[in-house]
Amino acid sequence: MQDQQPRIGAQHSISFEVEQSQTISFSCETEISVLSTPSLIWFLEQAALQFLLPWQDDKSISVGTHVDVEHLAPTPVGATVDCTAQLIFHDGPVYRFKVEAYAGDEKIAKGLHSRRIIQASQLARRLQAFETKSRK
Repeated sequence: MQDQQPRIGAQHSISFEVEQSQTISFSCETEISVLSTPSLIWFLEQAALQFLLPWQDDKSISVGTHVDVEHLAPTPVGATVDCTAQLIFHDGPVYRFKVEAYAGDEKIAKGLHSRRIIQASQLARRLQAFETKSRK
């Protein structure tokens, strides 16, 4: 865990190649498969999650609390997508990111994503309480 807090404007990027399992298909005159919105959001969230790793200790995790993403353009299988999370707000355990994704020069997504750093034991207790309640 780093001693300093992350600075506003700092960012982290990840890249991936679109695979068939990350697409949604449409049957029209021809079969069309493009990167699905849930898959794209997963990668945008991963960029923010990875950004926060240096500021977590071995007993904490970051959890997503909000996603607001516009999926702007279709992306085919085989395309390389670059996802960036840029820190725009930080207050205590709450972090908000501007997220963007590009396929080449084309912006394919933009939006906001928020995460909160919590103790892993806190999440485990909540899950255990949920499981106990659902068995009744």
